[in-house]
Amino acid sequence: MRAVQLTHLGHACLLVETDVRLLIDPGTMSDFAALTELDAVLVTHQHRDHVDAARVAALLTANPGARLIVDPDSAGSLDGLPTAEVARPGERLTFGRTTVDVHGGLHAAVYGPIPGCTNNAYLVDDGAFFHPGDSFALPPGEVDVLAVAIDGPWLKIAEAVDYVRAARPRVAVPMHEGETADPAKYAGMLGAFSEIPTHRLTAGEPTAL
Repeated sequence: MRAVQLTHLGHACLLVETDVRLLIDPGTMSDFAALTELDAVLVTHQHRDHVDAARVAALLTANPGARLIVDPDSAGSLDGLPTAEVARPGERLTFGRTTVDVHGGLHAAVYGPIPGCTNNAYLVDDGAFFHPGDSFALPPGEVDVLAVAIDGPWLKIAEAVDYVRAARPRVAVPMHEGETADPAKYAGMLGAFSEIPTHRLTAGEPTAL
């Protein structure tokens, strides 16, 4: 597996750098407007905290070479965005020398009859990095760096711990904490209870993992 460099840009938004620059889940609680030289923007699902359509449209204007990749439900719900490529579980995408395999399928259940939506999980370079979006989708094999949601209306911290213990990454990277008053507390519990090394990224700071 190749090493990746990650930059946490708030909430569930991560810039993944290999030989290319991939931006995942640029939503309303994320700071991504100044990015340039992007090769792709990947959206896991249609919720606004994962895709801010107006700002993504401006981002794509500033990055004319970037491909926009979305899940099936997002394709019909994001007004004002340029034509996107729809990716489905089982497909492999290629950007430069970097591969992104699509996994998952559905957003984690929020509550009872509340309708769900499609949710893509993205596996970079055969396990170098895995972003599950708002789901408990497991990578298909060994994974080096796993992004893990630590807060949300569909989640409790015990479920995040169980998810990390099931995936067994080398390192877990907490995310999805934009509405959390004390994200350091939740990240600390994730590491302590899962007994998996947990690295909380400093917002806006590129980190090699």
